[in-house]
Amino acid sequence: MTNLLTRSPLLVIVLAQLFGTSLWFSINGVWLSFSRDLGFGETELGWMTLAVQAGFISGTLALAITGLADRFGASRIFALASLLGALVNAGFILVADFLPASLLLRFLTGLCLAGIYPLGMKMVIAWTPKYAGAALAWLVGMLTLGTALPHLMRGATLGMPWQWPLLGASMLALVGGLLIWLLGDGPHLPKRAGSMMLTQGLAALRVTRFRAVAGGYIGHMWELYAFWMLVPLLVGRELERLGHSDQIIPWLAFAIIATGSIGCVLGGFLSRRLGSAWVARRALTTSGLVCLGYPLLSGAPSLILLVLLFVWGLAVIADSPQFSALAAANAPPELVGSSLSVMNAVGFGVTLPAIWLTSSLWAEQSVWVVAWLLPGPVLGLMAFRKLGPDAPPA
Repeated sequence: MTNLLTRSPLLVIVLAQLFGTSLWFSINGVWLSFSRDLGFGETELGWMTLAVQAGFISGTLALAITGLADRFGASRIFALASLLGALVNAGFILVADFLPASLLLRFLTGLCLAGIYPLGMKMVIAWTPKYAGAALAWLVGMLTLGTALPHLMRGATLGMPWQWPLLGASMLALVGGLLIWLLGDGPHLPKRAGSMMLTQGLAALRVTRFRAVAGGYIGHMWELYAFWMLVPLLVGRELERLGHSDQIIPWLAFAIIATGSIGCVLGGFLSRRLGSAWVARRALTTSGLVCLGYPLLSGAPSLILLVLLFVWGLAVIADSPQFSALAAANAPPELVGSSLSVMNAVGFGVTLPAIWLTSSLWAEQSVWVVAWLLPGPVLGLMAFRKLGPDAPPA
């Protein structure tokens, strides 16, 4: 079985990433029926999303401080995190009506995801180092599809209890962890023995080019997760204007977020010809322009705004794998795992105020909360300029 999996390691890793990251937005996918049953609103949705993000940040910082990302096998951490994440996500069902406990379990879910997403990036680099940009594009594409998957699972189970899609996400995470456990670690990334400290994980920030990539990534992250959280709300607004049933919301939300996986794969293909920096700049610029134009066009026909959401969904994540590839290429080779963990921790840190702002202001500002996301692409592009001119791969 192991030999069979090692023949197509990238396929195994991206499938495991898809299954594992279905835990991320598992609550967001069932939010309509969940909120009706328990009486929660957009503010509680924001808090639950924030709890996952906070758990992920804590987990990535723990990886950087302890050096687990570079001291132990990535496949073992990934598999263990998938198992624990599946159990915690399923356990949420038992405490869903008690907000403090539900927030704690969502935090723990995010903590487990820190052992899935960054370690998945490390495994891609370990197995396919030659075309890291294209390979990471597939990985982040699966993260995007995994984020959208709960909406699809809810659309397919309309009329059934909201608990079913949550249990489905937990089952998928178990399968993903098993696949990675059987695959094992890749041969091309050096392991570092001994104690690792956060300061060593931050060492890459002394490198000007890595710092520029990190700045672009952080700006991109300010926009990304807040947009994903807002998608069902933005779709619901347009369907209400069109007079359509809100039962279509999960299907459209899935399609818009999942479109980002196409953007990742397309960006990965272009990166092999034009370079990761070229792709990252164009994607961040496109999503920033849509972010700017969307609230200004809030009175336009709903079909136009829905098309813009698909364009935004396509571009908003397409730059992420290229930032990761550029970061891995410009970090000290022996500290790739810790450097990526630190960059992820900072990037996800800025998602907290973005999610809090947009969720808490939605009831008052509606579609105009999108304007709060614009500083991310603008500042990200300014930081990324220090990387220098685009250069195609050798």
